[in-house]
Amino acid sequence: MTSSPASDAAASLIAELIAHGVRDLVLSPGSRSQALALAAVRRADEGLLRVHVRIDERVAGFTALGIARETGLPAAVVCTSGTAAANLLPAAMEAFHSGVPLLLLTADRPPELRGVGANQATTQPGMFSSWAREEIDAPVPMVGDEWSGLAARVVSRALGADAAHGHAGVAGPVHLNLPSREPLSGGASPREVIPGAAPAIVTGEPFVLERGPRTVVIAGADAGATAEEIAHAGAWPLIAEIVSGARFGRQIVHGYRGLLRVDELGGRIQRAVVLGHPTLSREVTALLSRADIDVVAVRRGGEELDLNHRTTAVGSVAVADGAPDREWLGAWLEASAAAAVDLSEAAPDQDGLSSTHFAARREAVRAELDAVRRPLDRELLVDSVWRATWPHDRLMFGSSRLVRVADAVLGGKKVPVHANRGLAGIDGTIATATGIALASQAGGAPGVTRVLLGDLTFLHDVGSLLLPPDETEPRLQVIVGNDGGGTIFDSLEVAGSALPADLDRAFYTPHTVRLEHLALAYGWEYQRVTTRTALDQVLTTPAGGRQLIEVPLPR
Repeated sequence: MTSSPASDAAASLIAELIAHGVRDLVLSPGSRSQALALAAVRRADEGLLRVHVRIDERVAGFTALGIARETGLPAAVVCTSGTAAANLLPAAMEAFHSGVPLLLLTADRPPELRGVGANQATTQPGMFSSWAREEIDAPVPMVGDEWSGLAARVVSRALGADAAHGHAGVAGPVHLNLPSREPLSGGASPREVIPGAAPAIVTGEPFVLERGPRTVVIAGADAGATAEEIAHAGAWPLIAEIVSGARFGRQIVHGYRGLLRVDELGGRIQRAVVLGHPTLSREVTALLSRADIDVVAVRRGGEELDLNHRTTAVGSVAVADGAPDREWLGAWLEASAAAAVDLSEAAPDQDGLSSTHFAARREAVRAELDAVRRPLDRELLVDSVWRATWPHDRLMFGSSRLVRVADAVLGGKKVPVHANRGLAGIDGTIATATGIALASQAGGAPGVTRVLLGDLTFLHDVGSLLLPPDETEPRLQVIVGNDGGGTIFDSLEVAGSALPADLDRAFYTPHTVRLEHLALAYGWEYQRVTTRTALDQVLTTPAGGRQLIEVPLPR
């Protein structure tokens, strides 16, 4: 087959991406991107690249986002021109605000076909300008490798390794627009994969947290274990959202929302050290907005946190030597212990069950049956999922009512937790979890990825249930708390201001979707559970593939 400039350029670019550390590429088929697609699958056949094919570009974007979330390495997503590229925008926005490295490779018509009414041609350069670390409108391949040298640049920028552009140390999406002329594919010349240099991440001296001010450490989404380490080093209370990956350790504060409203605790805070992106409580937002609080925010991506307009943004922190304030920490831990929620089931009445007195034995048996038959509510649901998940597993929360319930009632446990809280949208939750599962289970690693979400969040991303039959099936449990609509609005102002009929129609958006039929259509195993005992059994004995678990909940 005759070589074409588009094919040669695509082969060169894919080889360079692999050389600079890209291991996963998500592909949505299209005509204009055919050279990139063929170059990618050739490398996949050689075992140098993992290629994941999705027919929906929005699903593809969030799948790549999930892979990059889990690995910390840039994942690439390839699509054709036109509205296909526009469907990557939600994932690009989330990646920007969460600081996730993502490579957006959009095929395009050549410049002479832009703005003249050509088919599938629109203005793609600048499409992601507000949410990209860098945008490159590549030259049209002629003869030679017109796209050579781009890979090192985009990988470096996605990882935040380039200080020259003002985003040192902050990862995010990079948009590489790739126009080409016909012929769009051909027999590309072989390209050797030559490992390139790893991007040099710019790091500075840590900001030193002096002793003295009454301090709390606040861990938002994606904070990770560093937040617990800082709290431990400083002997400071740790306020860790359930999506932070930092809700563990001896200094964790239970019931933090209520305690922040107490004058003797929240009212006496002088300094807050923030890691990640806190989004789950108005109490934390109010604290970080106070002008009398010194807020030190560790850079995370997107806009810098500055709710009180006097926040200090830093790259990293270190705790100064000195005596800790044990009285301050002790007051918080005492209040925390009193505020902890115990959702564990009571132990069986062994004496009653073995009693020779009929009445005592009958009451003990009745109590056991009541416990087994107890219907699930939101608190029991989140507790069951939390208890079933361990360090070798992954847990993804959707932006549903359930994540707020989990944040309010769950205790400490060191498990890997993910959530798209950069913008807290319900877009792409299942796709993101699929990417996390694929990345965490690559190479035969153990564990299950669980995603806990509400019914509307599930329906918003139902297309992500479709996976190609020739790709490795991830171990994935999608647990849907189904209350028949968007009851998250119960906790917002509109619930008290709107007429019931208007609230139901415009906000709750009730539905009667049969989830088991969707599971059957997409080839998922389906189970409907209504009791804690049944849910515990399903969660702890996964079938090994894709499971959709529906849990009916009261409105």
